[in-house]
Amino acid sequence: MVKLLVVDQHPIVSKGLELVFNVSRDIKFMGSVDNGEAIFEFLKSTPVDVILTEIDLPKLNGLTAIRRIKKDFPDTKIIMFSAQSEDVYAVSSIKAGANGFVPKTAGIITLREAILKVYNNGMYLSNNLMQRLNKNSKDFKGSSYYKKLSTREVEVLKLLASGKRNKDIASELKINEKTVSTYRARLMKKLNVDNLVDLVNQSKTMEL
Repeated sequence: MVKLLVVDQHPIVSKGLELVFNVSRDIKFMGSVDNGEAIFEFLKSTPVDVILTEIDLPKLNGLTAIRRIKKDFPDTKIIMFSAQSEDVYAVSSIKAGANGFVPKTAGIITLREAILKVYNNGMYLSNNLMQRLNKNSKDFKGSSYYKKLSTREVEVLKLLASGKRNKDIASELKINEKTVSTYRARLMKKLNVDNLVDLVNQSKTMEL
């Protein structure tokens, strides 16, 4: 029986998954939390096998949370279950330490298959994405940005695009403000812009 934790800030998502898996014979819904920091308090008292988490979370975003989970609870498997762009965030999630990425457009059967595959030490990406990655097509949306940006740079860009200040970003990612400024300058250079407004506008073309 796979012990599952759901992390999502929208109660309707968590409750819906609870109702689905409460009648499952091989996946046990252990509970849910609605922010990134709460994951760690939950895991201290309730061990789980697989965490299903969104990227956009209050207090601690999903990508940052993944890295901390892998450090503090290395045996726990993680699936990013997100409404964000699969093309941009699937690869970034895997690089951060996730074991799979399932878009929220997927059906329950697909989600169940992903959970079981990851639990059994596999990795889950959609067939669509795998085919595009394997072809390494030039018109693969987001691939050029994936090659340019590290996972940490994607995190910083996401937070900048959401309107957060350097100080807030430094606090959330547990780095100093000078490091955030360095990432910001690096992002401007890589994305060929010279001001924050253009940087944010560029991020929107990546479906951040």
